[in-house]
Amino acid sequence: MRKFSFSKIKFLALTTVLLWIKTYIVYKTSFDIKIESPMQEFILFINPLSFLLLVFGLAFFIKEKRRNAYILTVSIITSFILFANVVFYRFFNDFITIPVLFQTSNMGDLGSSFTELFKFTDLLLFVDVAVILAIVLLKPNFASIESFTKKERRTYFITVAAVFFFNLGLAEAERPQLLTRTFDREMLVKNIGTYNYHIYDIVLQSKSSAQRAMADSSSFIEIENYLKANQKKPNEELFGLAQGKNVIVISLESTQSFVINEKIDGQEITPFLNDFIKDSYYFDNFYHQTGQGKTSDSEFLLDNSLYPIGRGAVFFTHSGNEFTATPEIIKDYGYYSSVLHANDKSFWNRDIMYGALGYDRFFEINDYVVNEENSVGWGLKDLDFFEQSIAHLKSQPQPFYSKFITLTNHFPFELDPEDKMVNEFTSNSRTLNRYFPTVRYQDEAVKHFITRLKEEGLYDNSIIIMYGDHYGISENHNVAMEQFLGREVTPFESVQLQRVPFIIHIPGVTDKDPQTYSKVSGQIDLKPTILHLLGIDTKEDVHFGSDVFSKQKLSFAVLRDGSFITENYVYTKNTCYDKSTGEPTKEAYCEPFMKKAKQELEYSDQIVYGDLLRFYNGKSYQDQSQNLKQ
Repeated sequence: MRKFSFSKIKFLALTTVLLWIKTYIVYKTSFDIKIESPMQEFILFINPLSFLLLVFGLAFFIKEKRRNAYILTVSIITSFILFANVVFYRFFNDFITIPVLFQTSNMGDLGSSFTELFKFTDLLLFVDVAVILAIVLLKPNFASIESFTKKERRTYFITVAAVFFFNLGLAEAERPQLLTRTFDREMLVKNIGTYNYHIYDIVLQSKSSAQRAMADSSSFIEIENYLKANQKKPNEELFGLAQGKNVIVISLESTQSFVINEKIDGQEITPFLNDFIKDSYYFDNFYHQTGQGKTSDSEFLLDNSLYPIGRGAVFFTHSGNEFTATPEIIKDYGYYSSVLHANDKSFWNRDIMYGALGYDRFFEINDYVVNEENSVGWGLKDLDFFEQSIAHLKSQPQPFYSKFITLTNHFPFELDPEDKMVNEFTSNSRTLNRYFPTVRYQDEAVKHFITRLKEEGLYDNSIIIMYGDHYGISENHNVAMEQFLGREVTPFESVQLQRVPFIIHIPGVTDKDPQTYSKVSGQIDLKPTILHLLGIDTKEDVHFGSDVFSKQKLSFAVLRDGSFITENYVYTKNTCYDKSTGEPTKEAYCEPFMKKAKQELEYSDQIVYGDLLRFYNGKSYQDQSQNLKQ
């Protein structure tokens, strides 16, 4: 019997080691993966190995003359996967999922963002591919892979399996129930590796696709009971405060709360919003809860009070679902609904999803005059957008529910010199430096819009709601953020930076009695809050949020990654923090909320993946509207 000879796989071993070491270097240089112990470092180091041994080992089943071509192809594909994750991570601070890869209709609009994110040094990710190609061409004898006997192949793949289960066993010991924490992609990559994570993601995608087919009406009973048990009574004094008024909702692109009432070089970053807040209801502990769908996720939260899914964007993956969204509900109360956004109608699949949500009209890029002079970055400048939108607003029957989505304060935060009203910041981050002028420009555009509403007679009979849609500055810019904030950006601070502005302005009401509310809330609370202000009962509605004005509302918000915030504590990265000190504290203080946070995300996912609202037979909103009219 022939002995196993290492020389038979020396080329395969070299390609495996090159890609293995390269992956580990990328982990340490391109991803912000938190390591808390030597064991976690060891797991991080070995986790690419089982996948690489497996995928390169498949060469043993390929004809000899095609083996090197196969190995080279695998090296290119895996290197590209690594490259794609590196570029994606620079902005989103997250790893790519299968649903994101299928969002191809977005790609045409990502040109400037990709150019900003791509670095010339990224080409180094393909150096090992060049080395492998050179060996194949120049050293064909070294690159040859001899045939294996069945016993040798069996021994090889048993070794691969042993390496995989050894890795998985160590990972499970470090983080029990690892594979149930699908919303924590960093945890998965840290423990099972980038490549195994993507295989697991494919399995999850197949599972989620099957959920709808297997769901039935009984699937919704437990969730419905939970939602009804957790409903909060609206504030009786404010219920119906804006009944019959137009609703104008402004999504403030990439706007985080840290810019409110802040200055740069002595100049206010948001002078108009600072003053507007003084005449409004303002919520200073309000959090965005978006995932990979970013702005589209914030829209989903706004209109449905359901959490976005953990992988991809609901707008893409489940636009065919049945929803009980705000536009559909308020139809029965005589409201006309619209979205105004000067972008391609197919971006984020909006042209399809808005129909599913019940919107009457989508004013998209073809409804605006867009040219080189009035455009920057992602498209039409906000000042021109709001100015041109006035005519669209006036064309609508009243009362209307109209949502505005701004564009200028969007990564990579480009702005013409003549539009800059504050200086750029000075740090090692071009992204953060350029962020402040675009925020300031957006603030000026909103000011202009409010002025125009007054001039056109639309202001007094409208309720104006503004909220930040998602973060603009990711954790990849923490060093620069520390310079601006003057303090270290710990995991606790990172969660606090997920606060976004939330402003409710009712002319003749809030300007007489402005209030600042500090109870913890999030975008999940927008829908019930708006409906209650309009005098619409939500007892029969499916929603996870609560009216922010309710005296019974729990001071609580869960983020899409599983982190959560309560009145006194923040839980993130498997650590409980005391909000008064920002320091880690006993996990027991956060434990009462852990089940609730996980349960809400899981229940919401079940509703979306199973399309469970098609089975919901709640009380007709038509009956409610008749009662209100009577």
